[in-house]
Amino acid sequence: MNGQESWQEGNTRYLSMALLWLRACLESCAGQPQQEQLPLPLAPPPAPVPSRSIWKQFLQRGAAPAPKMPNLLPPASHAGNNQRVADAASKMQAAASEMQPPPALLILAQRLGLSQFEQQVLLLCAGVELDGGIAPLCAACQHEPARAYPTFALALSIFDNPSWDALSPERPLRYWRLIEINQPAGQPLTTSALRADERILNYIKGLNYLDDRLAPMLSPVDASITSDLPPSHRQNVDAIINRFKQVEKGQRLPVIELLGSDTPTKHLVASEAANILQMNLYRLSATVLPTQTGDFETLVRLWQRDSLLLPLALYLDASEQAPETGMPGSASAVSRLLERMEGFLFLDTREAWPTISRPVLHIDAAKPTWAEQHAAWQQILGAEAGEGPALLAGQFNLSLSTISRVGKEVLSGTAGGDPGSLFDRVWQACVAGTRPRLDTLAQRLEPKVKWDDLVLPDMEHSLLQQIADQVAQRSKVYENWGFGQKMSRGLGISVLFAGESGTGKTMAAEVIANHLRLNLYRIDLSAVVSKYIGETEKNLRRLFDVAEDGSAILFFDEADALFGKRSEVKDSHDRYANIEINYLLQRMEAYRGLAVLATNMKSALDQAFLRRLRFIVNFPFPAVAQRKAIWQKVFPSNLPKDALDFDRLARLNITGGHIHNIALNAAFRAASAGTPVSMPHILEAARAEFRKLNRPINEMDFRWQPPKGGAVA
Repeated sequence: MNGQESWQEGNTRYLSMALLWLRACLESCAGQPQQEQLPLPLAPPPAPVPSRSIWKQFLQRGAAPAPKMPNLLPPASHAGNNQRVADAASKMQAAASEMQPPPALLILAQRLGLSQFEQQVLLLCAGVELDGGIAPLCAACQHEPARAYPTFALALSIFDNPSWDALSPERPLRYWRLIEINQPAGQPLTTSALRADERILNYIKGLNYLDDRLAPMLSPVDASITSDLPPSHRQNVDAIINRFKQVEKGQRLPVIELLGSDTPTKHLVASEAANILQMNLYRLSATVLPTQTGDFETLVRLWQRDSLLLPLALYLDASEQAPETGMPGSASAVSRLLERMEGFLFLDTREAWPTISRPVLHIDAAKPTWAEQHAAWQQILGAEAGEGPALLAGQFNLSLSTISRVGKEVLSGTAGGDPGSLFDRVWQACVAGTRPRLDTLAQRLEPKVKWDDLVLPDMEHSLLQQIADQVAQRSKVYENWGFGQKMSRGLGISVLFAGESGTGKTMAAEVIANHLRLNLYRIDLSAVVSKYIGETEKNLRRLFDVAEDGSAILFFDEADALFGKRSEVKDSHDRYANIEINYLLQRMEAYRGLAVLATNMKSALDQAFLRRLRFIVNFPFPAVAQRKAIWQKVFPSNLPKDALDFDRLARLNITGGHIHNIALNAAFRAASAGTPVSMPHILEAARAEFRKLNRPINEMDFRWQPPKGGAVA
């Protein structure tokens, strides 16, 4: 028999002896002594989940068992020297002395501060639930058949050393909601029916679990990893532990504010600190906090009660909540909870929460450093990884939990993706990991074009190559060569693509994304820009946070609509519009990812942006030679087509985007006619495109006469 089973049997034996003593007291009070016998045997408790066992909770805490509380006094005031009461008390005390840890009832009394009389009241309420013979005895003692339930008046009459303080709402029985009171209007408190709380009743029986009223709002935080924490995370954990050790008796424990935007790292730090402190860590979202005073107070009382019984540490997630800045005296639900809640409390917030009267410890929970991420990838990829760990650490700024999860998925074969080298599969898993976070605010583009498909002058083509090379070599320049130690801002790459519509700006972004094997997202301005104050900044912050991880390229099409010039403030609308632009200027300065701004109105952009841009690529209107090259590349290789006069087509003064539209429409015309694509199909489609653009049409330019003497090259 293991220790847990032995403790469960001992606890059941103790409860049986306690109920025998309680029955003897009630029988003596009622003047109805019955034949001595044990109460109805308690049904053996179901095999508890290990984490719900009081025995295992004591082992996990690693502390000395709770000191034994003074046991329930053997005699009752009316019982005199009743031998049956004394014998039952002796058996109860003997059962408690044989147990280590003590019985659950005594542990409860020690942790919640119950007096001896309050223990007896709680046992009386629990006895009605555990022993079917107790209720009739309660009715007999109160000389009323309908009162087959415990009351304060009954407890005051049958137990020694009764205390009226036990009735106070500030004493443990009522403050910790250990008992429920059914008090109809006009009925005295002393004669109202009492009932043991179900959670407490199960605790007394040896089952320790999170209260069912709390469980729907909470979720366990388990961010454990198999490897050791990196030094930057270990430093944060040590700071938390040392701060708790400095708390003197009687002082409030500090609120641990985990600052920053990286939630997985916060989970990891908080989880490790809670494990060292032997606490069970649960997450509570600020969005589900009750606003009604009664519900809020119930949450606080039940949590604090369970934190003493399990024990628990709270991880309050307020990462999407902003501190209230209203009139003095106003406070958010988060602020109220910070003031009212006792015990171990972690606060997940982007910025320091103001106006907290209790002690606070600020922890900057940032992602691991480049060297730490490099070491984590090295451990996953193995000794023959080559430059793989450096490339991954330089491109993807991921938390240790995310790196560990990706590694497990790839090594176990559950990550999916195309087969290939271990590095390729890890890269694909990293790219795929951030897709769901952006899909609500941006449109994902599937890059298919390559460098050969792009037709630009040599200078612009070279600039695009430089952009791709700088993204690929960031880790070498910033980390290995030390530029990152001299720079705190501008570590990312922001570029501007300027040119008329259809000159290849979107296509160039697709080429870079395809070359770097990264996700490309075109920002949906309708989803980002909001009429509500502060919402636009919040949406942009989410976008830039993902881009900073290096796992996506953000493509701001028609960027002048979002990055326009600041205007003179004439009303509140101008002021808030300027605030949005100021936020963008600051965010661009601290930005670490790759963002591409595209506009056909370069002059409309705020001049402050130009200084913050690493590259400006001008996309000129294509010349005749470039238009000919575009026409030659626009048709797929397997397209059935007749001989085409590309020199004739190049004379059409249009951009590459319009050339693509004409080629596609010509293909549909040919497919409908059941013939290969020919010059008449293309010229008819070109005429329609010119009409769409309201361009002047010279019919001679759209008539086709086959050249004399042979086919067109």
